[in-house]
Amino acid sequence: MNSIPSLRINNLAYAYPDGHQALFGVNLEVKKGEKVALLGPNGAGKTTLVLHLNGIIATQHGSVSVGGTVVDARNKESLRHIRERVGIVFQDPDDQLFMPTVAEDVSFGPYNSGLRGAELERVTTDALSKVGMLEFRDRPPHHLSFGQRRRVAVATVLAMNPEILVLDEPSSNLDPASRRELAEILRSLDVTILMVTHDLPYALELCERSVILSGGVIAEDQPTAELFRKTELLATHRLELPFGFKA
Repeated sequence: MNSIPSLRINNLAYAYPDGHQALFGVNLEVKKGEKVALLGPNGAGKTTLVLHLNGIIATQHGSVSVGGTVVDARNKESLRHIRERVGIVFQDPDDQLFMPTVAEDVSFGPYNSGLRGAELERVTTDALSKVGMLEFRDRPPHHLSFGQRRRVAVATVLAMNPEILVLDEPSSNLDPASRRELAEILRSLDVTILMVTHDLPYALELCERSVILSGGVIAEDQPTAELFRKTELLATHRLELPFGFKA
């Protein structure tokens, strides 16, 4: 078994140019294949943390490693490799879909990484198949439903064969059927998942482990079901389960 974790964050601290300190020393390790929920109130530093994973934000203090490779925003070749290994699916799929057809959107990343011909077609077809969107390959993305566009956004990332799939509020704005369909897809994927969410039932459904980022540090790191039974602890970090929900 591969003992190198998919993600290792060591004493990561970050302050914005205006002096706001967003992270105060984050330590986190995620094993290959784990599905982990990243929880926390607004302003806790979740977005800042996630943008360190592929070098969008350069490390000031501490380190981030993906599959054993240190994320170094100053090394362009290393950074290109990291951005292929960390795929971020943003909350709004329209931030990621901009090509005339679904297939062109999914093939965009692999094409720019040098794939051509039969191999590019294979990767595109495989990614669309994984999210149940192959039959829509020739459709314009803006003709799809919101849930379908989110699945295509996931496929654009899967086409790059990432080490880590980062999902930003994946269940937001989905109707119940789309929410269920996406959950089934995410459960089926053989990839490390870090899911940023306020949707605690979705975290419980998909992630065996949850970490709470609060005040710029990891405040809790526990099995999801165990953590969600501690309602007072959740409330301390401005997290709430739906009324009547039992973990």
